[in-house]
Amino acid sequence: MDYFKDKLFELLNDADDMGIIDIDTIYRENKLIVSLQSGIVVEVQCRQINI
Repeated sequence: MDYFKDKLFELLNDADDMGIIDIDTIYRENKLIVSLQSGIVVEVQCRQINI
């Protein structure tokens, strides 16, 4: 899970065309808080599911 979260952070951090101005991480809750130039704030939660 940590590897996935780190890679997701890197992908978002390198995405210059998405208008991301800040990414906060809450590792203990497996969340990324993404702030966009438009003022929108998005929460991305990572969790493993068993299918």
